[in-house]
Amino acid sequence: MTQALVNSQIVMECKRKLVLMREELMNRMRGARLEITAHDKMAGDEVDQTVAQAFENEFAARQARTRSQLLEIENALSRIQRGEFGLCEETNEPIEAERLLALPFTRLSIEGAEIREATAQRFAR
Repeated sequence: MTQALVNSQIVMECKRKLVLMREELMNRMRGARLEITAHDKMAGDEVDQTVAQAFENEFAARQARTRSQLLEIENALSRIQRGEFGLCEETNEPIEAERLLALPFTRLSIEGAEIREATAQRFAR
């Protein structure tokens, strides 16, 4: 098997995983919207309203995380389309195949992630 074929197979497997992840997140968002809509229809006293507010705050935080994940997935799918998938943004070297298969939306190799982390720690002081 040639290296290009292996890389192509990895890219196709990552694309499949990304599409499935996107579908799962979209379904989760739809379900959450239905849940919040049903919760909004409940009226009640101050305690119920406080619980509802806490629920809405948690919902908003989950939605923000989900949107962030969707953005990462869309960016990865875009990189696949442009033929730029699998290159580390920090080192410009190929990302390890095992890492791509585990985290298909990743933009950094292990080395690149370590460089970013070290830089962040340096500036956090």
